[in-house]
Amino acid sequence: MDRLIIVDKEDKEIGWGEKDECHLIPTKLHRAFSIFIFNSKGEMLIHKRSGSKKTWPDYWTNACCSHPRKGESLEEATARRLLEELGFTCLLERLFSFYYKADYDSTYGEHEIDHVFAGKYDGDVKPDRNEVEEFAFVPIDALLEDVQRSPQKYTPWFKQALPTVLEHIATKR
Repeated sequence: MDRLIIVDKEDKEIGWGEKDECHLIPTKLHRAFSIFIFNSKGEMLIHKRSGSKKTWPDYWTNACCSHPRKGESLEEATARRLLEELGFTCLLERLFSFYYKADYDSTYGEHEIDHVFAGKYDGDVKPDRNEVEEFAFVPIDALLEDVQRSPQKYTPWFKQALPTVLEHIATKR
């Protein structure tokens, strides 16, 4: 079981907790990251979470999201998890961080300071099927339209981070 970094609202480490323990309601505020990947066509890589996930199974979300482990930097964790979950690595740029809390059901939820990273990748995706049920590179306009039309299909952190990610990407063009 992974030991996650428990933080205060300023993202300062105040302890550690087992992954399941951090996600049981009442949830513990912990450090997390979300990775957004774009290809050279400007499409975004999204994936459908495995049906075996305890929180938000079968929901669509950004390319990769997870937690740094005790003693692991965000940069080490993002590189590790991108390779484990999607079978590739690429250069990642740290964009911003945000706070959110969302209950999945009466047992599990999220309570995180989420650090958002973005990268560009055009190669093969080799997903871990224990984590990823489906994946696709999607045109941004089509994605935004689908999120607007069917928000219940997407994870709460993805919907919260998406507008700011797109603002960051637009300013770099």
